[in-house]
Amino acid sequence: MALLHPFTSLLLLLAVLLSRAANRSLLPPGSLPAAPGSWDWRAGPASGQPLRYMLNLYRHAADHEGRPRRGRSLGTNTVRLVQASSHGGQPWAGRWYAQPLTYRLEGQPDAEHLLRATVVYLPSLPLARGRLLCTLELLATSEAPGGLLSPAARPRHGWAEVDVTPYLVLGNGSAASLMLQHVCVRAGRAGGRDAPVAPSHPFLLLYLNDTQAGLAPPAAEPHRHRRDTGTLAHDLPSYLREQGGEKSDCSLRPFPVSFAQLGWDHWIIAPHRYNPRYCKGTCPRLLRYDYHAPNHAVVQSFVHQLVDANVPRPSCVPYRYSPISVLMIERDGGILYKEYENMIAESCTCR
Repeated sequence: MALLHPFTSLLLLLAVLLSRAANRSLLPPGSLPAAPGSWDWRAGPASGQPLRYMLNLYRHAADHEGRPRRGRSLGTNTVRLVQASSHGGQPWAGRWYAQPLTYRLEGQPDAEHLLRATVVYLPSLPLARGRLLCTLELLATSEAPGGLLSPAARPRHGWAEVDVTPYLVLGNGSAASLMLQHVCVRAGRAGGRDAPVAPSHPFLLLYLNDTQAGLAPPAAEPHRHRRDTGTLAHDLPSYLREQGGEKSDCSLRPFPVSFAQLGWDHWIIAPHRYNPRYCKGTCPRLLRYDYHAPNHAVVQSFVHQLVDANVPRPSCVPYRYSPISVLMIERDGGILYKEYENMIAESCTCR
């Protein structure tokens, strides 16, 4: 990311105007986002472009059931969208639009550690006549000089993203703030009756590592031929003779449920449905080694059979889990992407 002097920012925008007049576009073809759809999620304060951006981010990182996609990690397990509070006053002056914005970070959980922060905005918006071209300017503070903020890469799907991690100003306690100015200019022909179009405010994305819900890669499924050291299931007679299992044996069962059934659909945006699965069935008399039962469960099974029937058999419970990704609305109207551990049962055991 580069910081430019405010006068350089003015020259850049003037160059864009001249380029437009010469019928040359500085933006790649097809870089504008798709037109807004008719879907409106409860018409809340977080609807519109911020919600569409986070839905695209969610669909890139997770499938329709919320399972994180392999090879498409966001590099962290939590992404929080923070919306700006605008200052008063008239932002329009002729062709120019200048709106000061403040982003306040208050009440962040102690378990969430900031990895990086970016501001997302639309550098180009279509108008009835011409376009609205926008950029971001860092407002000067006692800690940092002001200047134009340049995206580190070309806009993706019309969105530009600027790294602002070094400019988050720490306040009292753990609070932080960021002060920017959203600067736009109308390029092209302008009619006298054209009503000014207020662009949507850029929003702040916090990439966080939540140490209480951190994503850990699922353990590899063990091979059946591998011997687990010190497991009684391998050492006691007859264990390897038992082949297969009855349908009533402990096994994994599907149980799809919608978040509407749980009464959570008013704050969970995606996924709509979730299959946590569960374990059900009787633990067999001879625990096969593929159950990965602990030694205690093996002994308890023999005690039930040979010593005291009042001692219960081992219980059928989940053995390995996987995470799901959830997109939700927070109480303050922010949008949160988070990967939650241990949400889907992947295998069963007896213990």
